[in-house]
Amino acid sequence: MKKLLLIVAALATTTFSVTSHAQFAKPDDAAKYRQGALTVMAAHFGRVGAMVQGKVPFDAKAAQENIDIAVAMSKLPWAGFGPSGEGATLKNAAKPEIWKEQAKFKDLSEKSQAELIKVQTAAKTGSLDAIKAAFGAAGASCKSCHDAFRI
Repeated sequence: MKKLLLIVAALATTTFSVTSHAQFAKPDDAAKYRQGALTVMAAHFGRVGAMVQGKVPFDAKAAQENIDIAVAMSKLPWAGFGPSGEGATLKNAAKPEIWKEQAKFKDLSEKSQAELIKVQTAAKTGSLDAIKAAFGAAGASCKSCHDAFRI
């Protein structure tokens, strides 16, 4: 029985490690994947932004739900920027520098994710002022990556 459990655990570990390093059949598949993840992330971050800017009434529950989705989505698109994602031919906003400056790109993506988590933490307080204080830095971190790596 122990041997069977060890085999199952080994297979599960292998399965998770393979899927965590997404491989795409074509560069366009990777581009579609990353674009989809970033679009969903931006939509939910934007909903919080609309509250921060006073364009829509503040709703603490909605802010929390939307930033939670943005944070979850922020973990996904980076697999689409791996080696199998280079050279997409479909309309695509990624500069070729992403693949030439992977360390810088990774650093900026990690900073963006960290700033989103700060907004998420602020949203847990239910305070619009706390969200506003964290939101600007998160937006700036997104912009810094866009400035460097987005067409």
